[in-house]
Amino acid sequence: MYFDWNSWALDKQRPPEGDWTTWLLLGGRGSGKTRAGAEWVRSLAAQEIGPIALVGETMTEAISIMVRGESGILNVCSEKERPMLRGQRLIWPNGVEAAVMSASDPDRFRGPQFAAAWCDEVAKWPHGEDAWDQLQFGLRLGERPRQMATTTPRPTRLLKRLLADPHTVVTQMATVENKAQLAPQFLEAVVARYRSTVLGRQELDGELIEDLPGALWQRGMFRRFEGGDIGRIVVAVDPPVTGNAGSDACGIVVAGRIGEGVAVLQDCTLSQARPLDWARRAVAAYHGHDADCLVVEVNQGGDMVPAVIAQIDADVPVRMVRASRGKWSRAEPVAALYARGLVRHAEGLTALEDEMCTFRVDGLSDGHSPDHVDALVWAVTELLLNESRPQIRGL
Repeated sequence: MYFDWNSWALDKQRPPEGDWTTWLLLGGRGSGKTRAGAEWVRSLAAQEIGPIALVGETMTEAISIMVRGESGILNVCSEKERPMLRGQRLIWPNGVEAAVMSASDPDRFRGPQFAAAWCDEVAKWPHGEDAWDQLQFGLRLGERPRQMATTTPRPTRLLKRLLADPHTVVTQMATVENKAQLAPQFLEAVVARYRSTVLGRQELDGELIEDLPGALWQRGMFRRFEGGDIGRIVVAVDPPVTGNAGSDACGIVVAGRIGEGVAVLQDCTLSQARPLDWARRAVAAYHGHDADCLVVEVNQGGDMVPAVIAQIDADVPVRMVRASRGKWSRAEPVAALYARGLVRHAEGLTALEDEMCTFRVDGLSDGHSPDHVDALVWAVTELLLNESRPQIRGL
């Protein structure tokens, strides 16, 4: 009965009727959107529709969730119809093939052709619009190329674009609708706790929330950097306290002075990084952007922080900064600069912008340490609010 999907699937997990190109399934955590995506791919393979693109945020997530996950393709197919995973390809017994791909590398979409695609967690894709556009060029085989996108919503430009597309059919699923498949403890401890909160509406009810009440930044404050002369450039680093699997990310943000304002050029933040790993990335950003210095918070690591950087490149200038005020107090003057239109963003800063728009007075972003924001604040502060300090270069 487990493999007889049509007999027990929820109505919202079934493909919608009508003439559509994109089926956008917005679902809360545990709502069953991954199972719906895997079953849709299974039905395509049974109809000998292929090749199929399977696109995750990263290759690791695509394989671990979409293919091998508990609700992934391999587990929803019976032994008789189960495909074989060979490298980055799935091959069904009837000859249908699927390519596992990463949205983090949009250029890899150039060349391949597909008859259908399943795209998972599109609201988390780091280069969302670019990856989606490149995929569209390859979706050109068969009588009716179609794609399914499953995601917990975030107010990204790609998601807004899909919602506005007349060829998109939208299904919204809440976590509680799939309660029969969820542990009672999860419903009691998590769903009950966050029900009716803004975070709960997004993560559990699958609602698209534009701005969080009380957040220091609003999305309307972001202006695009479209090029121009860049003066002094700094790489700001907010190192984690520890370097293990449970550590915070190491915030690494590159910014440059443009006239009276600042352009945020790149977010190189690294998750769960060991000291030498984040130091390598920070030094690489320094050289890659021909920066003036690394601005590094040393509240947690003290003298160890510049020592770690020196192991990678002892010639890199390091300006050590210490936080004497809370995160909110340090961030407020920077947010005021955004409100005045003095800070602009280069393309590809989705993760940074998402975190900024959830940064609240308690200093947290969705319950996690705001590592991207901390590094951003140090970079903008150094370039616009600490002008009385001597520069490393350029005087």
